[in-house]
Amino acid sequence: MNSNTKFRQKSPTQRFLSILGLFMFLVYFTLGLLIIFWDKFPLEIDTRYRNMFGILLIVYSFMRFIRLFQKNFTH
Repeated sequence: MNSNTKFRQKSPTQRFLSILGLFMFLVYFTLGLLIIFWDKFPLEIDTRYRNMFGILLIVYSFMRFIRLFQKNFTH
């Protein structure tokens, strides 16, 4: 059974949660990049802490993606 067949056999609820998980990965990843690279960030935060928080969000997004991938595409 290949990955595409396994993905198509999911219930609509499981498929929705998989897509939502992928969307949340993208949200956390994008937010982390924005926090790191946005020069005129609206909150007054020291650059060092802003970078640490952005990196934390990016790492968390990849942890979510790995968990999503393992749940949906491995046996």
